[in-house]
Amino acid sequence: MKSRKGFTLIELMVVVLIVGILAAVAIPILRGRIDAAKWSEGKAMMGSIATALRAYCAEKGVGYATAPASLVVLGFAAGDLSGTYFSDSDFSFTLTVPVSVPPGFTVTCTPATAKPHPTNPASYTLTGSAVDGTTTWTP
Repeated sequence: MKSRKGFTLIELMVVVLIVGILAAVAIPILRGRIDAAKWSEGKAMMGSIATALRAYCAEKGVGYATAPASLVVLGFAAGDLSGTYFSDSDFSFTLTVPVSVPPGFTVTCTPATAKPHPTNPASYTLTGSAVDGTTTWTP
């Protein structure tokens, strides 16, 4: 009698089950990595805004009375902050301009729904000092 080579149905079902369990575990982990990769674009753009705010403060000096009204005042042209996942309208910033203490800033990025934006977290905030370079990221 000839011996048959191959896998039994039970062996194949066990392999399919193992692959299904691995996929069920791996897919949520990969989705988090994809969002983190998308946010890296937004964080880079937020860092550029923070650098522009620091330069603005250095140029104006201590005791100036007004914060920049828009990204154009900081030197960004329309479309400079447009990328694959974010656009100019996704970014907002505030600059505190006290008279005697070093100024601080907050840059917030909340992606629009028009692009394939990251979904988790919903926004990121970068806060820092406009003088000494310290910053803090908050999801």
